[in-house]
Amino acid sequence: MNAEPLGTTMLWFTIAAAGLLTFVLRWSFIAMIDSLEMPSGVRRALRFVPAAVLSAIIGPAVVVQNGAVDLSPDNLRLIAALVAAVVAWRTRSIFYTIATGMLALWGLTALVNIG
Repeated sequence: MNAEPLGTTMLWFTIAAAGLLTFVLRWSFIAMIDSLEMPSGVRRALRFVPAAVLSAIIGPAVVVQNGAVDLSPDNLRLIAALVAAVVAWRTRSIFYTIATGMLALWGLTALVNIG
């Protein structure tokens, strides 16, 4: 009977402990939110967190091409993002914004590949 190496057991223990610690930390804030009185400034600031996080994720994916900032008209992702931004501004619909951005990117990519 082969015994499992200690390194593999320690790896799984570390993964489980990190997952449990992450869960407990996040759950503690959710569980305590009703008992905490947040200042109005903090509540106002927290409203902007989702938009800031989304911008931090999408921004680099749109403007960085091949490891460098690309704001040229050749950047198809930037053009598609601008089209999606206009749709978001006009419709305020997440579905239409995502669908339009995806269709714009796919359409522009197809046009470039044809030509």
